[in-house]
Amino acid sequence: MKTPTRSSVKRPHTLAGVAPASANGPRAHALAQYEAALRLMQQAKFDKACAAFKELLASSPADLTERIRMYINACTQQAARHESQFLSGEERYDFAISLLNDGNYEDARTQLKKILDENASADFAFYGLAVLASMTGDAHTCLEHLTEAIRLNPRNRIQARADSDFQDMADDPRFTELLYPEV
Repeated sequence: MKTPTRSSVKRPHTLAGVAPASANGPRAHALAQYEAALRLMQQAKFDKACAAFKELLASSPADLTERIRMYINACTQQAARHESQFLSGEERYDFAISLLNDGNYEDARTQLKKILDENASADFAFYGLAVLASMTGDAHTCLEHLTEAIRLNPRNRIQARADSDFQDMADDPRFTELLYPEV
């Protein structure tokens, strides 16, 4: 039998230099949370990643603490850079709609709400939230947001009549009444 040489012995895969954990226990749980936060960061979900890292920081193993702090700083910087790229509510709206079209509903909702935080009378943001609610099957919220969008800008009623994003609402009599009040 041949004795393995030092170069032929495979080492267990480690997470960026972090010692491997046992299959269960608090360290394994912490590493799983760490990896989940890293995935959020890689997906450019910097706010969520930062929150996950901060939560992990309180109970992290000592050998991860410095690394977690570094990732928190990186996430904070990336989130700030990401936020400053929108020059107007309309630009943020376009970004939110692209998130919506990609199926990133929570991120789209966050962006649309940020528009309303800056401008409570942004009818287009209410319209976007109505579309989002329709796509996620929340009829009540859809009607609330669409009602507000129409109140702020009556042209939204005409747009909603032809918008295929509201197809799931077509059978709801409240939706029909909202879009066709004259009938």
